[in-house]
Amino acid sequence: MALSGRHRRGGTVRNARTVGLTVLAALLLGAVLLAATGANPLTAYQAIVEGAFGPDGIQDTLAYAVPVVGMATALAIPLRAGLVNLGGEGQLVLGAISAIAVGLHVPGPLGIVAALVAGALAGGVYAAAAALCETKLGVPLLVTTLLLSYPAMSFAAYLVRFPMRDPGSSLPQSEQLPPDVRLPALGGSGLTIGLFLIVAAVAVHTLVDARTPAGFEARVTGWGPRFAQYAGIDRRRLTLRLLACSGGLAGLVGAVVVLGFPYRFIDGALITPQYTWIGLLAALLAAASPLGTLVAAVFFAALTSGGFAMERATQVPRELTAILQAVLIIFLAATTGLLRKRRSAAT
Repeated sequence: MALSGRHRRGGTVRNARTVGLTVLAALLLGAVLLAATGANPLTAYQAIVEGAFGPDGIQDTLAYAVPVVGMATALAIPLRAGLVNLGGEGQLVLGAISAIAVGLHVPGPLGIVAALVAGALAGGVYAAAAALCETKLGVPLLVTTLLLSYPAMSFAAYLVRFPMRDPGSSLPQSEQLPPDVRLPALGGSGLTIGLFLIVAAVAVHTLVDARTPAGFEARVTGWGPRFAQYAGIDRRRLTLRLLACSGGLAGLVGAVVVLGFPYRFIDGALITPQYTWIGLLAALLAAASPLGTLVAAVFFAALTSGGFAMERATQVPRELTAILQAVLIIFLAATTGLLRKRRSAAT
């Protein structure tokens, strides 16, 4: 056991070193790009940090980080077992519209609980359907999760344009939730108690991953699917369970977002901020490690939020932050591949 713990700690240190070098390399490349545009890289990076964590930007960063962390954790759950869920946007939107549909008809605190449960169930069931398409019909999970997102988003768009449309508005949006079916705000920060729900989800995922047989099965399957099969792990059941949990958390994130300001579902409002794709990048960067995913998600959220301040300070388009995010993943993949080749050559 001591040897196993030492080996795990050694692997954690190596992973942290690899990620650190990757981030440093991406920042250096970003500095070169900034210098090529005529901007001062130090000024630009300072603007990003101040814009993300300064007194005027920290609230926006935290508000943006909550759904990003939630989606990153949701997508990291199956990724731990080598399963990629590309349907996060559909599960997020379906959870949000389900929460609104329930919240508009169930009053009081019970309505809040019912809306959150409805969002989680909608996302979980929809993701489980994608898993069944792979396990029962042989359709690859990448295809089913991605393609099933479009019907979900189109269905939600139809609902807020016709049966659930706010009659007092010309925009494709639902009615506002009643005041008693809204998540309580945390002071004047723009955050709600949904923050604690997301933190609890991260804590549960961390505990399950590290301390339960279910977490061990997911990790073993991620290390080697063939070995996991020989060890007696039922991959079909594992896929269904992980996708249901992933979609359930994505749906819960959607419910948390719409139960906060502006307390309604607006078509496209959950897609434009790219919570899902930034969350996926964070999960990939951290190799689906629960705590690593949390740190990477906050880092990416701060990078995105600080990009607006950088644009104001240097006139450099904030899209540069998206380039940095992509470069981080490419560098990490390249570094990981080189390390694996070296280990294989050494053995």
